[in-house]
Amino acid sequence: METPHGPILAASSASESAQEKPGFRTKTIATRITPDELREVEAAAEKSGKTLAVWLRELALNGARERPADPTELMLAELSSLRYMLLNLFHASASAQTEGKYLLPESVVKIRDKAEARKLADARKLLTDFLAGEDRAGGQK
Repeated sequence: METPHGPILAASSASESAQEKPGFRTKTIATRITPDELREVEAAAEKSGKTLAVWLRELALNGARERPADPTELMLAELSSLRYMLLNLFHASASAQTEGKYLLPESVVKIRDKAEARKLADARKLLTDFLAGEDRAGGQK
């Protein structure tokens, strides 16, 4: 957490002389916050249905694991999303027409939402597969 004087972090283990065990949480991170900030943080943790420690750990780890935005990845995500929507809209429309029905607006929204939800993962997979192919080809594709 951030204070007017910046974060104050302290890392320590449950026992300095004890050897670290893989998979066990033995380190702590501490920071100073005001009583008002503490109430806000506790309320947010409670609202999420998690203990304060679990909520803070997840928030810290999610922040640490975030990847910076890559313009190529973002463009590929948008193109992937458009491709997914077009193919699924054409298929749904053709299927509906074959049955003598119309494509419902709710179906279009579902397709859009699904495309939006999966676009970044699809883009990352495409990039990973592409780069793996370059590695197998000795840097050339």
